[in-house]
Parts: sequence; structure tokens; C-alpha cells
Amino acid sequence: MPDVVIVDDQPLIRSAIRGLLDADPHVTVVGEAGDGVEALEVIAATAPDVVLMDIRMPRLDGIRTTAALCADDRFTDTRVLVLTTFEEDRYVVAALRAGASGFIGKGAEPEEIPRAVRAIHDGEALLSPAATRALIEKYLTVSRTADPDDGGGHRGPPPETLTAREREVLELVARGRSNQELAAELVISPLTVKTHVNRIMTKIGAHDRAQVVIYAYESGVVVPSPPPG
Repeated sequence: MPDVVIVDDQPLIRSAIRGLLDADPHVTVVGEAGDGVEALEVIAATAPDVVLMDIRMPRLDGIRTTAALCADDRFTDTRVLVLTTFEEDRYVVAALRAGASGFIGKGAEPEEIPRAVRAIHDGEALLSPAATRALIEKYLTVSRTADPDDGGGHRGPPPETLTAREREVLELVARGRSNQELAAELVISPLTVKTHVNRIMTKIGAHDRAQVVIYAYESGVVVPSPPPG
């Protein structure tokens, strides 16, 4: 049963989301915050499993708040689900780069929000590697420069710090392969694949598998596909 903190600068939105989550017997709301600064204080006091994070907020926005949260060793088990009306590629990529585990629009159907919270808590990806790949390719073909609104985000060490096998696994993860597909393609066990992925995440400082995909593209291990036509 995940404990959740809701972060949004609009009280009406927070109240509506709380009502949806309170109606789910498998979710417990343990706190609310109206901006990033307050959010970090509430999160420190409650240590939630999942944080529902708005992007546009006063004092400290959701992307920078996510980056600060994911860089704090006290909250390695806390997952961030970005909830926003700003469904634009650059915000999604910036949020994932900062450490978010998933992204859902405020226009989603009501039942989708508690379902997304449970999925994030269970370690599922709301954005599959393939969807993450497509999103990043679309974003990076438009701009190869860092987004000024991403709060710095994760960049990681050069790919040369990875072993040849780890780079091979990294490329396949970034191209959307599942662990089972990786195991079959490399003729190794799924457990070995998981070990390689975990080592890659540790080496590059990734908080979630989505950052592994972003790192692969931003480090040049994988090059975005040319646009059709």
C-alpha cells in the first residue's frame, strides 16, 4: 500500500486528486504541498513511497524538486510521478532526466491516477523503454542542447566507463528491448541481464530505467533515427 504526497500549487487540484486517491483502499495520502520548497519539507517528514509532482509551481518547480529529491540518499525508494497539464516533449524529457519514474496528464481518466500510483510503487514503468525511446528521439531531433528548464538533470560519466558488455546492454535497453528480449538476443539469463542493468544504473547514477535510455542517447551510444522521408 503506497504512501503518497501530492504536490501542486492549486488547492482545488490537490483536493480533487486527494479525493481520487482516498477512494482507493490501496493508497494512503500522507501529505500535501503547494510548491517545491514545501514539498521537500513534507517529503522529509513523511518519507512517502510515491510523490505526485506538478511541474509549474512557484519558488521551486517540479523538475528541480524532482532532481533534488532523487539526488538525496534518504529517498532512494521514493518514486516521482509527474502530473501536469504541460504535456510537451521537453517537459517530459526534463522530468525523466531529473529522475521521475513516470508521467501522466491531468486530463487522464480519474481511475488512471490511482492506477498509475500503484504501478509506480510496484516498480512498473508508465513509459515503456520503447515509448521512452520514441519520445527522446523526437525531442533530440528537434534540439540536441540541454533544456534550460530541466534543473541540470542527470548527465553521467562518459560511456567508456562501462564495459563492452554493459555498453551492449545499454544500447539494447535504449532501443526498447525488454529484459526477456535482451536475454534471448545475448544468450544470457534474465537474471544476468538484470545484474548488468543494475550495474549500468549504478555507474551512471540513474534513478530509474528511463534515465538509462536518456543517458544512452545523450552520451552518443545510440543515435536518434533520421526523420522519415
